[in-house]
Amino acid sequence: MPKNDYLADSVVRMAAFDWLREQVDRRGEVFSRADLLAGFTLQDKRVPLVAPQQGIYNPKGVLDAPLSITTTPKSPYSDSFRPDGLLLYSYRGTDPEHSDNRGLRHAMLRRLPLVYFHGLLPGKYLATWPVFIVGDEPKSLKFTVAVDAPSAAFLAAATLSDEHAIADPEAGTDARRRYITATFRVRLHQRVFRERVLDAYRSQCALCRLRHEQLLDAAHIIPDIEVVGGEPVVTNGLSLCKLHHAAYDSHFLTVRSDYVIEVRQSLLDEEDGPMLLHGLKAMHGQRILLPQSRRQYPDPKRLDLRYERFKQAG
Repeated sequence: MPKNDYLADSVVRMAAFDWLREQVDRRGEVFSRADLLAGFTLQDKRVPLVAPQQGIYNPKGVLDAPLSITTTPKSPYSDSFRPDGLLLYSYRGTDPEHSDNRGLRHAMLRRLPLVYFHGLLPGKYLATWPVFIVGDEPKSLKFTVAVDAPSAAFLAAATLSDEHAIADPEAGTDARRRYITATFRVRLHQRVFRERVLDAYRSQCALCRLRHEQLLDAAHIIPDIEVVGGEPVVTNGLSLCKLHHAAYDSHFLTVRSDYVIEVRQSLLDEEDGPMLLHGLKAMHGQRILLPQSRRQYPDPKRLDLRYERFKQAG
C-alpha cells in the first residue's frame, strides 16, 4: 500500500481518539450508541465509530482496516479476559478468512491502534483506546487484544509511514500492556456494576429517592473480593446517594433482609441538627426502594451477612 495511504490512516485514527477524548472531558466516559453511530466529521467526511450491526467496524471509503471493535451487552460471542489479563475478542463468525477477521489480522501486522467499546447496558458503552491486536488464534476463533497508553497510539502512527516498521520499538511493551489492560479490567468491572445497579433502581437512591445521577453511587453489600467470581451482579448492590453510601459503609445504618432500613441506636440517641434528623434518623424503619424486577432485588443472604457486621460494629 502506498505510504500516503498509511499517513491518511493515521490522521483518521488520531482524529477519532481526539474526538473521544473531547467527549469524555465534556460528558463523561459512557457513550450512547446513537453518538457513536453519528461519529464525527473529518475533511467533509462523516466517520462513525461503530457499525449498526457487526462488532468489527471498518469505515468504508475512509480506512482499509478496522477502526474499532465492540462487545455488546447481549453479544452472541464470548469475549473474555485471559488468565494473564489480556482480552480475548471473538472472530466474526467461524470463517477465519471473513473480511472482518482479515481486517483485524491486517491491523495486527501493521500495529494499528483501535478503539474498544464495551457495552455496559443496551445503548451504553465504555470506550478505551488505543488497543492493539497482539495475537491471532484461528483454532479458538479468537484475537488477543491489549490496551496501551495514549502515547503508544502516537508512536504507532509515526511508524505507519514506514512499510517495514512492524516490530514495536519500545522496550517493556508486553509488561506495560498487561498492566494497563488489567487496570482497564478493574475500571470496566466498576463501571458495569455502577451502570447496572443504577439502571435497576431507576437512577434513584434506594433510601431517600434522590434522582441526581452525579450524586449516586453503586454500593456493594458484600465486597467484591468476597464474592465467588467477583461478578458485578445487581443483587450484590444498592443504589445510594453519597451521604447514605458513606453512612452504609461506616455501619451507621444498614438494610435488613426484609428490605427495611435500620439506623444504629447510638445515632438515634444523638441530637445534632436537621441533617442528622432528616438525612439519617428519619430513614429508620423505612422500606427501601426496590428494583422493578424481583430477580434484581438485593440478595437476602448477603444482607443478613452485612447485618451481622452492622451489629458487631454497633
